[in-house]
Amino acid sequence: MEARILELRKELREHNYNYYVLDNPTISDFEFDMKLKELQELEAKHPEYHDPSSPSLRVGGMITKNFETVVHEHRMYSLDNSYSKEDLEDWEKRIQRNLGDVPVAFTCELKYDGASISITYENGKLVKAVTRGDGIQGDDVTNNIKTIKSVPLQLKGDYPEKFDIRGEIVLPFDGFLKMNEERIANGEEPYMNPRNTASGSLKLQDSSIVAQRPLDCLLYSIVGRNLNFETQFQMLEKAREWGFKVPTVAKLCKTTTEVMAFIEEWDVKRHELPYETDGVVIKVNSLQYQEELGYTAKAPRWAMAYKFKAEQVFTVLNEITYQVGRTGAITPVANLEPVLLAGTTVKRASLHNADQIEKLDIRVGDTVFVEKGGEIIPKIIAVDLTKRPADSKPTEYIHECPECGTPLTRTAGDAKHYCPNEYGCPPQITGRIQHYISRKAMDIEGLGGETVELLFKEGLINDYADLYQLTKEDILPLERMAEKSAENLIKGVAESVKVPFERVLFALGIRYVGETVAKKLAKAYKNIDALKEAPLEHLTAVDEIGERIAQSVIQFFANEKNLDAIERLRRYGVQMSISAEKLQNQTNILQGNTFIVSGVFEQLGRDELKKKIEDNGGKVGSSISSKTTYLVAGDKMGPSKRAKAEKLGVPIITEQEFLNMLT
Repeated sequence: MEARILELRKELREHNYNYYVLDNPTISDFEFDMKLKELQELEAKHPEYHDPSSPSLRVGGMITKNFETVVHEHRMYSLDNSYSKEDLEDWEKRIQRNLGDVPVAFTCELKYDGASISITYENGKLVKAVTRGDGIQGDDVTNNIKTIKSVPLQLKGDYPEKFDIRGEIVLPFDGFLKMNEERIANGEEPYMNPRNTASGSLKLQDSSIVAQRPLDCLLYSIVGRNLNFETQFQMLEKAREWGFKVPTVAKLCKTTTEVMAFIEEWDVKRHELPYETDGVVIKVNSLQYQEELGYTAKAPRWAMAYKFKAEQVFTVLNEITYQVGRTGAITPVANLEPVLLAGTTVKRASLHNADQIEKLDIRVGDTVFVEKGGEIIPKIIAVDLTKRPADSKPTEYIHECPECGTPLTRTAGDAKHYCPNEYGCPPQITGRIQHYISRKAMDIEGLGGETVELLFKEGLINDYADLYQLTKEDILPLERMAEKSAENLIKGVAESVKVPFERVLFALGIRYVGETVAKKLAKAYKNIDALKEAPLEHLTAVDEIGERIAQSVIQFFANEKNLDAIERLRRYGVQMSISAEKLQNQTNILQGNTFIVSGVFEQLGRDELKKKIEDNGGKVGSSISSKTTYLVAGDKMGPSKRAKAEKLGVPIITEQEFLNMLT
């Protein structure tokens, strides 16, 4: 009986692959259904042969009440965008500056507009699927992803022991139209666009409903160790061999001229595709060069998204309102006559600042042209002056805060107006607390932006330190707050004391101190007290800390309210220093030295080597210059890098010589 079960599973996997990946079915739907039914009956009679990767489990049926948050083993970065040939040429020049005078080829792939996913395979079996989330962590949607027929549950061929594969969950146009026809027939509202419908499908609690939706998965990138391929193009071919659905529209280009030809071709032909696309992704083909180029805080230096020209529509500007951010920055907002744009109904658009309003001479009642910047954020790009009302009046920018009435300020060289009432303006107070609880900061489970607003409105919190004195009895009387919700909130706040110091520093909301700067300051000063006492000249000596950031840090710690909040957080157990365990692995042996890492290494991975440099006080540079102290050279390092180092007199050391420095 086991032999028949195994035989059926093998057959069904192959037929599934032929139908959903190759689009080349070799048996009828009826025959497939009969084989599947036989397998399901045999598995029901013989539960001892259960296999989580069996094709019979595609129908779903698992209920997920709460999607677990999972940290990505390998971060999912965003992509920088480009909109012209000049942008691409500038990017290519930056690559050449970093790599030296070496020939660089590019892989061009279409940018499909769906929901990003990372799927983990171990020993050829699908074990986990996680949404992109914020790139650091996402939601575990494994049960739902397993229902998508083009996602293999069991791989074939010479796959690595463990890896993550990234791609987009998309909803083909045909399937989307069919879903909407059914909804309209049932008297339900149709879905707005395929992308949002695909994304929403991943978070449905009942996986059997997901199984009924015609979702597809298009894969484009693999991350992991010991992957045994050298180029992006080779990676795509290997993924196809293992059973993944990898789009065949990909081209290897040797110049940006060839890249632009590919872009221009598909800007026209994309309308013939069965899926939504919004651009082309261009990647450096060599994986070794990708490693050498590395990442900025947000995106890989070796990839660029070329966005097709954004869709534009015109509509009427009904009103200009003003929002106050957590730093007091005022953002004017255009309230528009609702209009359909790139698949969503747009009612509002950012006007950025007073200068932008004046530059375009934007007025209430104007007919304006709106586009989605990068096809995400709506913005007004022009005014149709021929349709301007005769009684139109120029827009006068506000002089007082719309929330608290405080006169606005604007410093020379700053595009924004600010409300200086930092501790009395409600949106600034709640904005700071919302930033504090956010995912990349303290990541407090059970507490969202609306709840923060409610707690503030009820007088229960006035700053982020107040969160730690909340009790269940305080929260239960609030609107829409059940006992379980109150318990989760209190538990989430209590758990946040485990968050490491660098994230606490980011959470405090010091102006200009983002994630990356917070990490650098935490590493340089080790604890809040040392940072609090740091003079301007010491702060500006820290890598990437300029005078503007340094002044902001000093101003933050000069404020008694901030100092009081910090002391209260300390009393509640929030981490105000780097942990002893982390400090154990850090030294200042390499302080003052800048290293360039190039080539392939035997004992350490490139990222491990860079971490060793930073953990021991050194700095990792992006390109060789007169400020470079050492070039750590591995196998296959480009000859131009060696030549440049020799020309500048930069010492070239081996991996072992570097490790000897640490001992």
